[in-house]
Amino acid sequence: MDVIIYHNPQCGTSRNTLGLIRNAGIEPHIVDYVKTPPTRLLLRQLIARMGVSVRDVIREKGTPFQELGLGDPSVSDDQLLDAMMAHPILINRPIVVTPMGVRLCRPSEAVLDILPPQQGEFVKEDGEPVVDASGRRVGLA
Repeated sequence: MDVIIYHNPQCGTSRNTLGLIRNAGIEPHIVDYVKTPPTRLLLRQLIARMGVSVRDVIREKGTPFQELGLGDPSVSDDQLLDAMMAHPILINRPIVVTPMGVRLCRPSEAVLDILPPQQGEFVKEDGEPVVDASGRRVGLA
């Protein structure tokens, strides 16, 4: 299965998502989007494929969001995209692309909806169990 993760190795959610992809037996194409951001057109396409708004994909925490006044509801989608192109850290992460869909994987276990079954146990970096030894998601009926 061909999988792409727009990844920030400094982000725990992104690292956990990458771990879940690998736990499904897949070695994804890893794009460090801070160093190599998607083009404006590709980002717009990814957002459309996720079925969310541009504003849903902008990251506030640890970014110049406030300084740039991006919380103002009058800021247009084009202006938000301009800001994300100028400051890739504003792109929320991780975004994962698989043949089964495209997701902003926050929380990291959102990636499970677009992956084949897990191949074993997976525990997040903080110790939270996500998948049991049989590859089943923990906490779901």
